[in-house]
Amino acid sequence: MGISVIIPAYNEAESLPELSAWIARVMQERGYAYEVLFVDDGSTDGTWSTLQALAAEDPHVHALRFRRNYGKSAALYCGFARARGEVVFTMDADLQDSPEEIPEMYRMIREEGYDLVSGWKQHRKDNALTKNLPSKLYNATARCITGIKLHDMNCGLKAYRAEVVKSIEVYGEMHRYIPYLAKNAGFTIIGEKPVQHAKRKYGKSKFGMNRFVNGFLDLQTLWFLTKFGGNPMHFFGVTGLLMFLVGFVMTVWIIVEKLVQQAHGLKFRAVTEQPLFYLALVAVVLGVILFLAGFIGEMVARSNSDRNRYNIAEEL
Repeated sequence: MGISVIIPAYNEAESLPELSAWIARVMQERGYAYEVLFVDDGSTDGTWSTLQALAAEDPHVHALRFRRNYGKSAALYCGFARARGEVVFTMDADLQDSPEEIPEMYRMIREEGYDLVSGWKQHRKDNALTKNLPSKLYNATARCITGIKLHDMNCGLKAYRAEVVKSIEVYGEMHRYIPYLAKNAGFTIIGEKPVQHAKRKYGKSKFGMNRFVNGFLDLQTLWFLTKFGGNPMHFFGVTGLLMFLVGFVMTVWIIVEKLVQQAHGLKFRAVTEQPLFYLALVAVVLGVILFLAGFIGEMVARSNSDRNRYNIAEEL
């Protein structure tokens, strides 16, 4: 099998026949061996009946249906597990991603040696205030934190070597950061290609402004797990130790200062009357708590069944 195309769909019944026919035309013009896997993410319209009809008409079309809406990450995870192609594509079901981009992205994977090629919606057809500006800010933040120089990390149109999608686990809402997941799994040859972006033809967008807030929080979570997931003491222990030392030094300073003033017959304030003393106590207590959190985190990490799970590239 040459190409697998995975398409999550949620209430996109109107666009599916046109999208399926468009993909088939592109594939057949170039003689590709391919499969198209639609994942119905708990749709409440006629999406599943439409997919049943498409699968009955075209042997290249396959579909699976969730009992409820789990989200795009879950759809991609199940699609990746079932993909049989040497090169795997993902695209959205709303006709905003063009299947005409598939041949060039396929060539970049097979001939130029990329592990992953991400689409770049260079000229977006979305609302500038609600989509374009937040997207630019989001991508700038993602580039800074991940070190991956992609203009549009969350573009739905991507191409992967099969080894990439079989080596990563997409969960929660981490579909936004698949390039970062791939990089952390050792697939570092990541490129991008400017792609066509069309206005939505049917229905309305399923994503609101809250996705940018959630996306930023997910990015922080992923960064933390990548850096300290296997060694939580390196973060909590060091931070806790520093806070404890700061609080301890402040406490000693206050007490010594009071004793010196008392020994010289100078006017002094009781230690418990100084606000700085209580700040020092808070720092000491927080330091101890953070250190214990790191210790507990280490115990959890050591009991994790995946602690020695590594991706082996080759073996002779």
